[in-house]
Amino acid sequence: MNRYADILLPLAQPLYTFALSAEVQPALGSAVAVQFGARSVYTGIVWRLHDEPPVRGRVKSVLRVVYDRPILHPVQMRFWEWIADYYMCTLGEVMRMALPAEIKPHSANADEFVAYTPRCEKVLALDEAALDADVLSRMQRRAPKRYALVAALQQAGGVVLRREAKADAAVIRHLADEGIISVIEREIVPESVADTVALPTLSPAQSQTLEQIRSAFDERDTVLLHGVTSSGKTEIYMHLIAQTLAVGRDVLYLVPEISATSQLVERLRRAFGGRVIPCHSRLTPARRTGAYMRLLHSEGGNLVVGTRSAVFMPFEHLGLVVVDEEHDGGYKQSEPAPRYNGRDAAVMLAAMLGAKSLLGSATPSIESYANSLSGKYARITLDERYGGTLPPKIIISDTLRAVKRGERKYRFNKILLDKITERLSRGEQVMLFQNRLGYSSFVECSECGWTARCPHCNVSLAEHRSSHTLRCRYCGYSMPLPERCPACSGRVESMGFGTERVENDISELFPQASVLRLDGDTLVSDAACNRILSAFARHEADILVGTQIIAKGLDFDNVTLVGILNADNLLNTSDFRAGERAWQLIMQVAGRCGRRNTEGEVVVQTAEPSHPVFGWIADGRYDAMASALLAERQMFSYPPYTRLLRIIVRGASTDALAVTVGALGERLRNRFGSRVFGPVAPIIDKVRGEYLMEILLKIEVSASFARARSIVRDEIAEVRHLRESRNITIICDVDVQ
Repeated sequence: MNRYADILLPLAQPLYTFALSAEVQPALGSAVAVQFGARSVYTGIVWRLHDEPPVRGRVKSVLRVVYDRPILHPVQMRFWEWIADYYMCTLGEVMRMALPAEIKPHSANADEFVAYTPRCEKVLALDEAALDADVLSRMQRRAPKRYALVAALQQAGGVVLRREAKADAAVIRHLADEGIISVIEREIVPESVADTVALPTLSPAQSQTLEQIRSAFDERDTVLLHGVTSSGKTEIYMHLIAQTLAVGRDVLYLVPEISATSQLVERLRRAFGGRVIPCHSRLTPARRTGAYMRLLHSEGGNLVVGTRSAVFMPFEHLGLVVVDEEHDGGYKQSEPAPRYNGRDAAVMLAAMLGAKSLLGSATPSIESYANSLSGKYARITLDERYGGTLPPKIIISDTLRAVKRGERKYRFNKILLDKITERLSRGEQVMLFQNRLGYSSFVECSECGWTARCPHCNVSLAEHRSSHTLRCRYCGYSMPLPERCPACSGRVESMGFGTERVENDISELFPQASVLRLDGDTLVSDAACNRILSAFARHEADILVGTQIIAKGLDFDNVTLVGILNADNLLNTSDFRAGERAWQLIMQVAGRCGRRNTEGEVVVQTAEPSHPVFGWIADGRYDAMASALLAERQMFSYPPYTRLLRIIVRGASTDALAVTVGALGERLRNRFGSRVFGPVAPIIDKVRGEYLMEILLKIEVSASFARARSIVRDEIAEVRHLRESRNITIICDVDVQ
C-alpha cells in the first residue's frame, strides 16, 4: 500500500501531500526535504501520515528526512494549530515564525540543500598508551614545548579544549603525527550545571507572598502577582524557578523587551548556571538554532529566558511559565503573522502541558485584573517595597500654569529644574522620560507652513539632528535635513521634541552634569545597551534620558528623581486603552527611583492636571483606576467584555481597495449587524506605498468567538474572488492591542 504525508511548508499555503518511498519513512513532526515548484527545495514538517492519494495531480516524493529525530513534539504541533486558528493565519506562517532559520534550510535546487549541523569545537585528547618514561624524558630534553602541552593534558585529565591549549599549531601537529594526542571535533556542550543554587534571601513579606502563590497553585493554574515596583518580584520568581528545576521540569521566563534580557540572563546565570537558555530575536541564527536543538534533546530542568518568540521553543517538560510585566504591549506581535500575544500564548501552552503560569506586574492589565475578579486567575498582592523603602512622592506639575507664570525653560517646568538642581547637588542621579524619539516630531516652514512628509507613508518625517536627517518611523525613509524650505526658501523650524532634544537642552541647562540617552537610536545592540546602563549604574553619568525602554526592570541605587516631560502625549491618542497605558507607563517609570534608602520623587508635567489618570497616579490607586475603566469599557463594549477583531485591507490602488473593503464590510454587516464598525481609514492611512482601510468587529464574550472567526474567514474567502481584490491584501488582527 502506498503511503503519503501531508507536509507543512514555511509559506502562507495549505498542507501539501507528498508520496513516501520505502526508504523514506518519517515520523510525525519530522523535518523533511521536499521539492516545491520547478526546482526549489524546502524543509517541511510531516503533519499527517496516511494512505489517501490526492484526487488529482502528480504527486512528488519526499526527498529525504533531514534530522535523525522529529523537531516538533505532538503538543507543539497542537499549539501551532491553536495559534493558526485563534490568530487567523496559516500554519505555514506559524512555522516561518516559530523555527529558527538554520533549522529550515531552503535552496534553489536539491544539490545546494544543506541541513543544520551543530556548532563544534576542537578538543585535544591525550593517549596515555603512547607515553612511557623514556618518551617523556626525551621530550622534556629535546622538545620542551611539546612536553609542556603533554604535562598540561595530564594535569587536566587528558582532555583540553584547543582554544585553551597554550601551544602553537606546529607543536600540536607534531604530537598528533606521533600518535601521542588526537585532535577531535565535538559538538559544543552547554555550561555545566551547578550542584548548588545561589538564591536570594527573601524578606518576610516576600516569603509570605511566595507561600501564597504556592497555595494558590493548588487551586488555580494561573496566578496574577500584583507587586508594586521595587517589591522584589524577581526574587520570588527565582525561588519558584528553583523549585521547578529541582524536579526536572522546564521553566519559561518571558520579558517584554530584548533590552531587559541580557541583564536578567546574567543575574539568572549567577543562580542557575548552565541551565539558562536565552532566546530572543537578536541572537545570531546559529545561537537560536543551537538553543532550540538543546532544548529539543533535553530531558528537562532548563530555564528558557526570552521575549515573546520563546513560546515556540520545543517544550516537552514545561512546569512553570513566568510572564514578567504581563501588562506590556510588547507581548503583542503586529507584523508579520502570526499576530499573537506572547502572554496569552504562553498561558495556553502551559495549560496544554499541564504547567502553572505566574503573571507578574506592578500595573496589571485590565484584562488580567478582570480575570482575577471572575476567579479565572488567583490574585496575590505584594504592596511592600523590598527593604522597607517608601514609594516615591509624585508631583503633578501644571505646564500651562508654568508658562503663564514664566516658570518654564525649554521643555522643563521650574519645579522640575529645581528638583534636578537639588538632587545633583547631593550627588544623586536623575532619569528623564520622553516617549518620542529624535530631536523633533517634525519640521515646518515658518512662512508657508510646508512640512516634510514621507513619500511612501502618510506621515511627517521626524528630525534627527545628530545625523542631520529627517526619517520616517514607519518605513525608514530618510532625507537630509533642509537648511531652507524647498517650497519658498523660508526658515525651517523644529516642532515638538524627542529624547535627542531633551538631551541637548538638559546639557545646556546643567553643563556640569554628564548626560546619557537610551532610546531606539542609541540602542543599536545589546552591547550598546549594556554600555549605557553600566556607565549609568557606575555613576559615570548624572542624568539618563530615555523612552519607555528606561521604564522596564532597571534598578539603580542612586536614582532619586524621575521627570515625565510630556505626559499628555500618552493620553491624546485614539486608543481606548490610552488611559490605562498612560497610568501603567508613568507608574513603571516612577518605580525606577527611590529604590534604596533615599525617598524618591517623580515630577509629571501635564497641561491637563485635572485628568482622572493623574489623580490615580498621584494616589497610586490601582483598584480605583481599574474599576473606573472597567465600568467605562462595559458601557462602550470594549475588552474584557468583548473580543476585538480588526480586519486590515491594504493595496496600492485606492479604487480596488474601496471596492474590496466595501464588499467585505457589507458582507460582514449582513452576518454580524451592529457588531461591525467601518470600513474607515486609520489615522495613518498610507504605509510603505500602500493605502489602508480597517473594519472592526466587537464580539461579546458570551458569543462563540470560534464561530465568529469562522464566518469572517468564509466572507474574506468570498471577497477574494472579486476581480478588484487580485492585488489586495487582507489581514486579521485578533485581540487588538
